[in-house]
Amino acid sequence: MKISVFAISEIALGKHNVKDTRLDQADKLVKAKKKTYPQVEIVGEDAALEADAIIIPKDAKTDLILKDLDFVETRLSKSPEDKEKIILNKMKEALEREDFVSTLGLSKEEKEFISGYGLLTIKPVVIISKEEIEDIGGLLSKVLAQSGYICFLTVGDKENRAWLIKKGTTAWEAAGVIHSDIQQGFIRAEIISFNDFIQAQGEAQAKQAGKMRLEQKEYIMQDADLVNFRFNK
Repeated sequence: MKISVFAISEIALGKHNVKDTRLDQADKLVKAKKKTYPQVEIVGEDAALEADAIIIPKDAKTDLILKDLDFVETRLSKSPEDKEKIILNKMKEALEREDFVSTLGLSKEEKEFISGYGLLTIKPVVIISKEEIEDIGGLLSKVLAQSGYICFLTVGDKENRAWLIKKGTTAWEAAGVIHSDIQQGFIRAEIISFNDFIQAQGEAQAKQAGKMRLEQKEYIMQDADLVNFRFNK
């Protein structure tokens, strides 16, 4: 995941680990040689179009909105067809109210129609305070949550790891995050909810208590699910 910092110089560009206390708890209960947090890449505002989310200080909100408003007004000045004109006017009204395009609740068709526009505020935009910049770990966790990202966990043997996915990701899609071979050979997902895992005090104990479920490809992953994928090798 890429996160663009807009009008912020205090956050170092590059890759950052996002510490997850759930992984820390799992690591205490299940032994493994390695613990791996999810990782994000921080990029500058010049790479904002490539980013999955944008972080801005409160006083930069208007500047970000004006960039999109300028684009929308330029498109409107070129006498677009009715379908495009309706969407552009909808976005113009929102931006003039200082609302982000992402708040409009555009339909899937509308989003596809404007996908090539290069709008910034169609992405998740997280407004932060100066105090939050001092706590990068907490800040990044906030950005992930507000941008619609969650984690699932794999534990045991060589590595205890948290994997970053978007809310709504299926078990089959999550398998592909680990490796395409696992996705292609997917049979079932062995799922233990995080709360059940903690209450049982471990993976083996949760299984013994009947807390492990076998889920199919369509299962929607929940935040901090512990999963083991069964697949044909």
